[in-house]
Amino acid sequence: MISRRLIRTKALHMLYCHKKDAESTLLNTEKNLLYSINKSYDLYHLVLLLLKEFREISIKKMEIAINKNIPTEEDLNPNKKFIYNKLLIQIAEHPELIDYTKRNQISWDNQEIAVRKILADFISTPEFTEYMNGSEFSYKEDKDIIIFFLNKFLINNEDFFTLVEDEGIFWNDDTELAISMALRTVKKFKAEAPAHLMPKYTNDDDELYAKTLIRKALIDYQNHSNFIEKYTKNWEIDRIAFTDILILILGLTEAKEFSNIPVKVTINEYIELAKNYSTNKSGTFVNGILDRMISDLRKEKVILKTGRGLIGDE
Repeated sequence: MISRRLIRTKALHMLYCHKKDAESTLLNTEKNLLYSINKSYDLYHLVLLLLKEFREISIKKMEIAINKNIPTEEDLNPNKKFIYNKLLIQIAEHPELIDYTKRNQISWDNQEIAVRKILADFISTPEFTEYMNGSEFSYKEDKDIIIFFLNKFLINNEDFFTLVEDEGIFWNDDTELAISMALRTVKKFKAEAPAHLMPKYTNDDDELYAKTLIRKALIDYQNHSNFIEKYTKNWEIDRIAFTDILILILGLTEAKEFSNIPVKVTINEYIELAKNYSTNKSGTFVNGILDRMISDLRKEKVILKTGRGLIGDE
């Protein structure tokens, strides 16, 4: 689930924080990077857990209505279609979700008011009303309303994004990813059995990649800074965005330390980082400088690419 693109983004954030905090240590920055990755994985589970919370809130609301002193006809005969939603029950009873949330002690318990507000807005949508009033009781219909919730409603719900931001500083860029991963998971559910939840990392060696990237970027920071300066003589160094320098350092680190990652992949990924997190001109700047540095280092045999399809990679 945690892609290398996200790892690069988080490494950039951690490198920035490290250089801005004189008391930061390499070990603490590495721990913060891994903690940030873990928090992203937590958020993926919390998005799924939100659906479980919706069902439990709906059940409690129904029980309170039935036990009124003078219940109405609607209170006594509520529409139970949502709480009997087959996919919703699969999520609520999913052993992997239950185990993970218990082990890591994550829940929405302290945000009940905010969760109820999101649920209220969801059940007010025309799509939910149509679902509840429909005469069909199929797994497909149950699945479709959950897909609508994730794919159309939650991704555009400002209250949810605000709630996530209030909950943790490490989640600012992760909310859309967590929702999309929850959506991918739900789409794999079948009536016969729920899908497995996604693993933390896309590849088995991605945690090592994350540790090595941030560690080597910090260890070689000054050497890389000096090297970059040689390629920016035609630029006023004081006017180069600090973020661009950090992106170049990470790109240089990746090119040198990971012989199995193609040069084109590295350059393209850090161009995208520059476009997303720096100035309007940063993409072009990073492209030109990083390409020249890597080309020269390859000629000097400092950067060597090994593995099938990578020898002689351009």
